[in-house]
Amino acid sequence: MDILKILTLTLQIAAVGTLINIPFALAISWLIVKKRVRGKFLIDILASLPLALPPVVLGYFLLLMLGKNGPIGSFLYTTFGIDIVFTWVAASLATSLVSFPLMTRTMMIAMSQVDNRLEMSARMLGASQLKVALTITIPLAYRGIIAGIIIGFIRAMSEFGATMIVAGNIPGKTQTIPLAIFQNIQIGDDATALRLVAIAIGLAIITLLAHNWLLKRVKE
Repeated sequence: MDILKILTLTLQIAAVGTLINIPFALAISWLIVKKRVRGKFLIDILASLPLALPPVVLGYFLLLMLGKNGPIGSFLYTTFGIDIVFTWVAASLATSLVSFPLMTRTMMIAMSQVDNRLEMSARMLGASQLKVALTITIPLAYRGIIAGIIIGFIRAMSEFGATMIVAGNIPGKTQTIPLAIFQNIQIGDDATALRLVAIAIGLAIITLLAHNWLLKRVKE
């Protein structure tokens, strides 16, 4: 078993899933915290729903959407000849969906701590809402935003259930560290499983230290 390949693929899938989330998490966090819109509670519920649902449910939902008979999958297949189910792309989408609530809620907390008076002053001077968000809200909340990105990345690296359903456990293609640990436990290869567990713990400790350090800086 090529552990380096598994590690590289895990980081790749988690990184892509995290990058997919960033613009959506920023937009929804700003909308919920800083805007007065109808149905805000519904947006908040939808953004947080993946946190409450079992990952296998999310994976099955993606499978229905991205499969050849699904609305997205059928379009991609008939138009471009692309089938993304059981590929690393599907795994990235699974990690993106599962980690989205954690990233969003951390960003919401960071944005809520930005002084509204600064934003109102900018608005009174003629700045648009978008400009205020880009030049005041996001820059002042950047440590919390980065912390949200890191915690989302941590969750993406540890994703198992949704990835298994929509991307499978294909060595060299979709097999991440959690999936490889599961496979080695099944076949009784405890030595390899323990090596992968050690790598997973090491990655988690490094990213959690960075996350906690940023949160501490936000509170100062």
